Amino acid sequence: MGLNSNRVDHYSGSGHAGQVHTFETTTTDQVTITVSSETKTVHNVCLPPKKSTLQKLRHRLSEVFFPDDPLHGFKNQSRLRKLILALQFFFPIFEWAPNYSFSLLRSDVVSGLTIASLAIPQGISYAKLANLPPIIGLYSSFVPPLIYSVLGSSKHLAVGPVSIASLVMGTMLTEAVPYNQDPVLYLKLAFTATFVAGVFQASLGLLRLGFVIDFLSKATLLGFMAGAAVIVSLQQLKGLLGIVHFTTKMQIVPVLSSAIQHRNEWSWQTIVMGFCFLAFLLATRHVGMRKPKLFWISAAAPLASVILSTLIVTLFKSKLHGIATIGHLEKGLNPPSSNMLYFHGQYLGVAIKTGIITGILSLTEGIAVGRTFAALNDYQVDGNKEMIAIGLMNMAGSCSSCYVTTGSFSRSAVNANAGAKTVVSNIIMASTVLVTLLFLMPLFHYTPNLILAAIIITAVIGLIDYQSAIRLWKVDKLDFLACLSSFLGVLMISVPIGLAIAVGVSVFKILLHVTRPNTGVLGNIPGTQIYQNVNRYREASRVPFFAILGIEAPIYFANATYLQERILRWIREEEEWLAANNGSSLKCVIIDMTAVTGIDTSGLAMMKELKKMLEKRSLQLVLANPGGSVMEKLHQSNILESFGLEGVYLTVDEAVTDISSSWKPQP
Repeated sequence: MGLNSNRVDHYSGSGHAGQVHTFETTTTDQVTITVSSETKTVHNVCLPPKKSTLQKLRHRLSEVFFPDDPLHGFKNQSRLRKLILALQFFFPIFEWAPNYSFSLLRSDVVSGLTIASLAIPQGISYAKLANLPPIIGLYSSFVPPLIYSVLGSSKHLAVGPVSIASLVMGTMLTEAVPYNQDPVLYLKLAFTATFVAGVFQASLGLLRLGFVIDFLSKATLLGFMAGAAVIVSLQQLKGLLGIVHFTTKMQIVPVLSSAIQHRNEWSWQTIVMGFCFLAFLLATRHVGMRKPKLFWISAAAPLASVILSTLIVTLFKSKLHGIATIGHLEKGLNPPSSNMLYFHGQYLGVAIKTGIITGILSLTEGIAVGRTFAALNDYQVDGNKEMIAIGLMNMAGSCSSCYVTTGSFSRSAVNANAGAKTVVSNIIMASTVLVTLLFLMPLFHYTPNLILAAIIITAVIGLIDYQSAIRLWKVDKLDFLACLSSFLGVLMISVPIGLAIAVGVSVFKILLHVTRPNTGVLGNIPGTQIYQNVNRYREASRVPFFAILGIEAPIYFANATYLQERILRWIREEEEWLAANNGSSLKCVIIDMTAVTGIDTSGLAMMKELKKMLEKRSLQLVLANPGGSVMEKLHQSNILESFGLEGVYLTVDEAVTDISSSWKPQP
């Protein structure tokens, strides 16, 4: 079989210097095989360095939970320095505050006031979207930003209520306890759900389990957010048309039916005024998107609309009696709400479920937004630290009359465009909200509901990203199917079910890739030692007498049976191809293990059984370039002994060269 004298230990350092690249020609059964070699030097495939079970476990846990090695900065430091680094690690404010300057403050004041002009009307609007009193939206724009400014690591993340979390919370809680039936219980559930969301988020960060949120792929989130945006927009027909009795359901058919059935409640004054302001807001949004330097126009438009619409209704209230307004709002700071947390009773399950779902959604949005602006401005955001910051922010918020908050994309974009340098912009925004809560609340008494509806529609319409959906169709049809499934699930069934469909499709996609990995036939690219898929590289040619197969996934219990069946099918097809093209018979099967990153006991059993099956057919099974963990398990299971020196090679080229040279020419 192989030429044992030519095999050199790969880790010994010998057999590499001064090797001459040549081509070797072997004639077998009147068929010429030309393969490249390096002076007939064949390297051994070695086992990885021996480690104890504890060392392996430690290494594995480190790779799973600490891939970024967050404590590397603590090495070789004094105790005092370690204490300072620990404070900076858990409280990023200690990292940037010592170097804070007046020039930075000037930029942060401008950006903070700018996002406050957007946060105040959005806070009121999103609270209505969650079926909460409008004042709760302002409370949620005051305390959480202050907490985040101490714990957060993103310089541009603008914190506050967001549309998706507001929609999901409002939908899930209203299904259990409508606000108009029991306002106190509804508030208790909302604050409890916020507390649960905070605990869940902080736990993910502390336990470094952030990969859990990765089960919501970008494709499924794209469909989910688009579907939610459509539903949210249609729900605003209540405010834009002046309808009093409107459905609380969140499916497209009941919402449209309710709008049509209550035509007698439509108010022409509300319709004219509402759609005029909606057109104005959409126009300013378009200007801000087309010309980023004019971002301040779209940022100031919501507050300007609130002020203008409030003035119109106040001045002409005797003639505009058909327009519904917000009404009285209490002045003052956030009242404590820790006594309203609901930890017992029949609705506790609803609060927990709502908290976990809104926690995942808000965490996904907040971290995605933070990382986006960090990448644009050349700094890094620690995802686990952000989870802790957002979680503690929501836990504190639940005790101060706030509901779920996170980083908003629209406000963060305005914050970045306005020149924010640090999280002090959040402090400026919170200070502006504080002034509003203490002194300006009576001014919102005559603010019409229609302007809140127009603001919500303008904010959520940006979530409908049809261009990305078109790209999904062009690039990955399965991702497009996932996007479409979550979109239709939200529209036709419900928001929670749509989210469940999104997660289900994401998990199904993962299972599909794991259980049905890519395999293919490899061929040699002439004049090289490279072997690539013959379907991808047309110039790659099959090597007579060899079936060279590539596996592009770990071999686990979930795909072992499939891989065995697929390999046998490839062998059968290769035998047919060889017979049809050159009359030669198949003698050796080489499996390229380069992309096989792991193997379990089911995979080992499959390999052992496959080798026996091929031996009965007088076929030699050879493994090329198995990874360290794969080699270790092959050795520990004693399967490696059955392969011998001639059964495992460092590269496909060495396997072909060594094996073909061992075949004696037939007379």
